[in-house]
Amino acid sequence: MSPYPAQVSREAIVERAREIIENEGLERLTLQHLAAALGIQAPSPYHHVANKRELLRAVNERSAQALVDAVLAAAEATDEPVARLLRMAKAYRAFAHEHPITYELTFSNVEPNARPDPAQLEAMALPAQALVADLTGEAASLSALRGLLALMHGFVLLELNQQLRRGGDLGAVFEDVVQAYLRGWRGMPPEW
Repeated sequence: MSPYPAQVSREAIVERAREIIENEGLERLTLQHLAAALGIQAPSPYHHVANKRELLRAVNERSAQALVDAVLAAAEATDEPVARLLRMAKAYRAFAHEHPITYELTFSNVEPNARPDPAQLEAMALPAQALVADLTGEAASLSALRGLLALMHGFVLLELNQQLRRGGDLGAVFEDVVQAYLRGWRGMPPEW
């Protein structure tokens, strides 16, 4: 008599897929390899995800949520807006360095059907926008948040792809750039 097959949840499948992507590369992620890594039969993941595209979308959504959770957790440490936003930026960079492949997959994906759900991303951005509003005021908060995200994402992508080659402490440079950006918003007149 054979043992009862292992039971897995969609969450376990998505998390294991993230681990495979991060540790072995995206090209190693197949539903057959995923099933073997989970100790289940090859067709079993299809009970939870229809295809690889759906799996990648779920991985991207989980990665996006994990990034937002890390950034918002970092924001709880202080009440001063610039210090709080700097801690958030540092958490963003740290997350990207800890999960470089899934970070890049999530936020540089050109396949529309594999991108995280726009409504989910917007819902995740609202708490960050509220924190930015403490510095900029509500009217400018969306523009300031978009600029901050573009600055952080661009810097991190250049760094992960080893395009910032002239030496120096890139962590310190990142902090300097983010602080300069935030100081610029702090100095804006209220009607802006």
